[in-house]
Amino acid sequence: MGSRTVISLDAMSGDHGAEVVVRAAFAALRKHDNVCLCLVGRAAELEQLVARYGGTHERLSIVPATEVVEMSEAPTDALRRKKDSSMRIAINLVSEGRAAACVSAGNTGALMATAKFVLKMLPGIDRPAILAGLPTMRGSIHMLDLGANAECTAEQLFQFALMGSIVAADLSGKASPRIALLNIGAEDTKGNQTVKEAAQLLEASSLNYVGYIEGNELFSERADVVVTDGFTGNVALKSMEGIAGLTRFYLKRAFTRNWLAKLQAFLAAPVLKRLAADTDTRRYNGATLVGLNGIVIKSHGGADELAFLHAIETAVIEVENQLPDQIGRLLRKEAA
Repeated sequence: MGSRTVISLDAMSGDHGAEVVVRAAFAALRKHDNVCLCLVGRAAELEQLVARYGGTHERLSIVPATEVVEMSEAPTDALRRKKDSSMRIAINLVSEGRAAACVSAGNTGALMATAKFVLKMLPGIDRPAILAGLPTMRGSIHMLDLGANAECTAEQLFQFALMGSIVAADLSGKASPRIALLNIGAEDTKGNQTVKEAAQLLEASSLNYVGYIEGNELFSERADVVVTDGFTGNVALKSMEGIAGLTRFYLKRAFTRNWLAKLQAFLAAPVLKRLAADTDTRRYNGATLVGLNGIVIKSHGGADELAFLHAIETAVIEVENQLPDQIGRLLRKEAA
């Protein structure tokens, strides 16, 4: 057996609390023989949940934390006043070298601010960005920034592209992921000055830049990584989530309209089941906070056991591929 990968889990944050995290932790231990997990949070509560869902495990430990960062809490308040929160302690474990990565379903702003303060940025990276995988017609794309930076310079967009290319290569196995800039048109004349300058930087780089991509092409196979500022990226992401919900609503309404529609739903059950599996957002849970001098994965606040398990597995992959080191090497190559 090779060396073990230690992941710290912020067990108290998120919409569903510690139960989901503990169940996902045992699922991860069953799937991965080389993974050790640290549950960070209120010890008494975690001990009860561990006893209920799996009992003592040699690769599972509990690290106590007395405070919890609330989902509505201001990032500055969480950073200054919650120094013994499960989120802060889980990130501290990475900084101290006791864990190789941290996973949290907590307050995104607080997680970003705390991770940046504790872990610092990689040399050559101005700001961290939120990157996540999204389903497409034949696979997935990786998109960033999804909300960390409302405004970005051309140089920062270039840095996002560089980091996104490495994460996409690690997670998809593609040696040279195709990079595209999200824009309002495909022509060179379209877009604001920042996007145009970012395009020039990408064209002059060693990255596999394929040009601009429009919003209606995000689900196509034109690119593997889509780069944009956090304002635009977050609006796009929330629009996708809304469209998915609207589609489910119309399908349910169509198949429950009358007895004939219900019969058609019964006959179409295998197709609908496959559709649900292909579009299951839980399989894409686990956004990477790229640019940090350490690995931090943001799980969706409403994640269930399967979704949080996927976030843990994303952390494992990035540890195995030594994500920060890869980013550093590519930065030095581009600067040479």
